[in-house]
Amino acid sequence: MSGRRSSRSRQSGGSRNNNISDDQIADLVSKLQQLLPEIRNRRSDKVSASKVLQETCNYIKNLHREVDDLSDRLSQLLATTDMDSDQAAIIRSLLM
Repeated sequence: MSGRRSSRSRQSGGSRNNNISDDQIADLVSKLQQLLPEIRNRRSDKVSASKVLQETCNYIKNLHREVDDLSDRLSQLLATTDMDSDQAAIIRSLLM
């Protein structure tokens, strides 16, 4: 990774201060790893950065699917609920 990074930094001018160090990347990958249930629960501490990024993408896609599913279910529930009922008031309070 550092070989590709150093050649990229030379190509882009390399002297700019917005370059991120390998240590910072490793720290960010480690933080991501702690957020991902699939990786966090594994016994092995050694997971490649590419695997962490791949799992992060998968996790975000799954979260989007869950949000879409819950949104659909909520829409169906609201469509079949009397808007003046106690159940509708509970749903409104949860959404606010």
